[in-house]
Amino acid sequence: MRISISAGTLFIFPLKKVFTMAKEAGFDAVELVINEEFQRVNSRRLIKDLAQILPIISIHAPFMQLDGWGGPVDSLKRCVEIAGDCGIGLVNFHPPSWMEMELSYWRWLYRIQDFQKEIGGNQVALTLENMPWTGKYRINGYILSDTQKMIEFLLERNLYLTFDCTHMGSGRANFINDFYLCYNSGRIRNIHFSDYGHGRQHLLPGHGILPLTRFLNHLRNTAYNETLTLELSPHEFPKGEQIIIESLKEILGYLRRETAKVIPEPRIQSISRP
Repeated sequence: MRISISAGTLFIFPLKKVFTMAKEAGFDAVELVINEEFQRVNSRRLIKDLAQILPIISIHAPFMQLDGWGGPVDSLKRCVEIAGDCGIGLVNFHPPSWMEMELSYWRWLYRIQDFQKEIGGNQVALTLENMPWTGKYRINGYILSDTQKMIEFLLERNLYLTFDCTHMGSGRANFINDFYLCYNSGRIRNIHFSDYGHGRQHLLPGHGILPLTRFLNHLRNTAYNETLTLELSPHEFPKGEQIIIESLKEILGYLRRETAKVIPEPRIQSISRP
């Protein structure tokens, strides 16, 4: 299992600093979130420069309007083209928001019959991310918020899943049954890992109410061999670059320890003398 870190975890820093800190902390790779630094630049050149520091294992399509990137459909297609050109195997994206009336995006999503073929060109894996319940009344403002309906959509349209722990946990704190529903579908290609509690998302492990260690132990006992991505809020960390790096090292150690496969010791059979 590869353990990466979302660039959003450190978005208060410039991207080159994010990659340098992630490398020093010991992560295998980075999930690159397309942000404001990708406006009015040569995106492929920037990505190749960043990948010299630490490999980019996935791209997160922009979830905000960026100059020159168009709406959610155009920006997703552009991310897939760039990923293909730069040898990045996965692009993650958010579903349409019914609350924000993303109707044209919604209609486009349901027109696609095979995402891996029609959008990914069978070269880049497309993953949809499950989204959170928020606000006073705990409303999920996105389509496909029901786990079973989302799974059916993924299977029907040949679309993969990025399973987000804090998003699923915002709707039901004991989210492990939902994880197994998703896992048994064979659709999970990436996991966003963080805690949730009291209306706050992307908390440090242990700062919320989710059974994360139990989740990691369950994950260890599956055949999952894709990517686990740490996705935290940068506001969770104390100030100071080196302190943040040390905190990330500690969390990474925890992730590796709790997901490590236990290899049983060989049994020593006694040999009787003739």
